Amino acid sequence: MTRRHDIDALRVLAFGLLILYHAGMLYVAPVADWQGLPLHSHYLATWLQYPMLFVNRWRMELLFLISGLAVHFMRGRIGLAGLAWKRTLRLLLPLVFGMLVVIPIQSYVAGLTDHMIAPGFGRFLLHYWTHGYRDYGLTWAHLWYLPYLWLFTMLLLPLLPLLESRLGQRLRAGCVRLRGTSLLVHPVLPLFAYGVLMSWRYPETHALVGDWYALALYATMFLYGYLVGTDSGVWAELSRLRHATLPLALACFAGYLCLDRFGGQFFHARAALIVVKLLTVWLHYSYTWIAITAILGWGHALLDRPFRWLPYACDAVYPWYVLHQSLLLFFAWQWLPLGLGPIAEPTLILLGTIGGCAVLHEFVIRRTRWLRPMFGLNALPSRSIAGTTPQQLVDDLA
Repeated sequence: MTRRHDIDALRVLAFGLLILYHAGMLYVAPVADWQGLPLHSHYLATWLQYPMLFVNRWRMELLFLISGLAVHFMRGRIGLAGLAWKRTLRLLLPLVFGMLVVIPIQSYVAGLTDHMIAPGFGRFLLHYWTHGYRDYGLTWAHLWYLPYLWLFTMLLLPLLPLLESRLGQRLRAGCVRLRGTSLLVHPVLPLFAYGVLMSWRYPETHALVGDWYALALYATMFLYGYLVGTDSGVWAELSRLRHATLPLALACFAGYLCLDRFGGQFFHARAALIVVKLLTVWLHYSYTWIAITAILGWGHALLDRPFRWLPYACDAVYPWYVLHQSLLLFFAWQWLPLGLGPIAEPTLILLGTIGGCAVLHEFVIRRTRWLRPMFGLNALPSRSIAGTTPQQLVDDLA
């Protein structure tokens, strides 16, 4: 199977955007609406909520769709049992290691910020591992993506024989034959249903258990990715539509933002408010899907080539994902109290995070045989690491 360089590139760019997004959460206002991190700068910016919201509506959906694509590619070269074992090692081993070793600094910073724990990381660590702190104990924090992805993969694998049967192939063929308006509208329908029926009742928690809206939404995007797979017709259509999907996505976002922020000021009748609310939800998920189709279409047209930087970047994606939020919060904890200014402060925190990820990946993780699997990389003999190309080292964060 020919390697899809555009999917590799989009995966790298999507996780790179994740670092910028999490850095932005330190500075976006109002704080009450963006509580994903325990720290916030004194230099808050209200305007930042608009680019943050612009990205927020599709960033995780895109990652799960790309993960479904990656499982489709892996299925072409590995059996069901091998795929299940490989995914379990590559997802759950970094999750456990991250929870025990990488994440604790985040809980420590949160506890100090809330004035709920005494200084002293070693003493805190013992309580963290034994869940001695009720609110600052063992957690997967930003690594929640890994258990969700593992669950979706394990649920998909028993269905693959059915999907690969004659009936299943017919059903898949019906999905991948969608063209034009149908390709832009029909996939939105399940997402819209989740938004109307589930989002208000089961707000997204990333706790896995009881997180029904998030499970339904991300599982659907994961399945979309698997169904799209390598079908040349769908990819050609995504590429063909890219000149239309980009402005259409921008229009959906503008409409969604206007109705979400100002719709209630102009309509007061109950029936009118219900219609406005439903239209807002429809525009929300239309923007999500059409933005993703635009990204996939432009990516396929521009990025499906063997860039020299791509193999190394693919190798770095998983370690950087595991490390970035802990490093971000560590540097923020150190530098936010210094009042460095609205330009120097975020610049230093972002550079510290990127530099920390780069140094740890290149000089520690890549070169330490036993540590590599803890960050989702192949465990190669230490004598062969230096002489092996990044393309040989890469293993998809599927």
